[in-house]
Amino acid sequence: MIAGRRGMPGTGVRGVREVSVPVVEGGLTGDVSVPSGAGGVVLFAHGSGSSRHSPRNVAVGRALNARGLATVLVDLLTVDEEARDEVTAELRFDIGMLAERLAGIVDWMGADPELGRLPFGLFGASTGAAAALVAAAARPDRVGAVVSRGGRPDLAGSSLTAVRAPTLLLVGGLDEQVITLNEQARDELGEVAELRIVPGATHLFEEPGTLEQVADQAGAWFVAHLRQPHPA
Repeated sequence: MIAGRRGMPGTGVRGVREVSVPVVEGGLTGDVSVPSGAGGVVLFAHGSGSSRHSPRNVAVGRALNARGLATVLVDLLTVDEEARDEVTAELRFDIGMLAERLAGIVDWMGADPELGRLPFGLFGASTGAAAALVAAAARPDRVGAVVSRGGRPDLAGSSLTAVRAPTLLLVGGLDEQVITLNEQARDELGEVAELRIVPGATHLFEEPGTLEQVADQAGAWFVAHLRQPHPA
């Protein structure tokens, strides 16, 4: 199912497609935003208990659109799974399942006439960062860059050493435990990774100006590392 929506003023986005991605029975619902002349596309991996409507990821997505990057925000759980997870909180930590679904979405994007010609990046938040890194390790020829926001890359386990995509780890300066976990993950990732601290930010980057810093640094990272694989 694909339904058109109006474009977003000021972003250069022609319109937003609502899609159903057939990686599970019944599909996963997503929003695809493609600015004119897009030079790459970024798939978002949401964090614990979040969805494609996450205000923080939507804000980052719009900033990426303004830089000429398409975005794909997909609910990684079905409606029934979300209801179950709200009670048990078990699925949000099933990194293997989430990564498998992300890899399936990457495959679907590769077959899409509009997205398939673009280089791919992954943006992961919280536990979604771990799933993004596992998916990047599983699709090294397709994923060209990864950005983690307040992520738990340590949950990616042994997949970290298999990641080949340039990876930016962004962590709030006041998020001390997560800083330590990201330092350890950076060492596992090796030379492909860079860790940057956003001063004065806590885990959710709710402090004034901190999410804007995330969006700016993520956008610059993707623009620098995503390269068009096909001639125009």
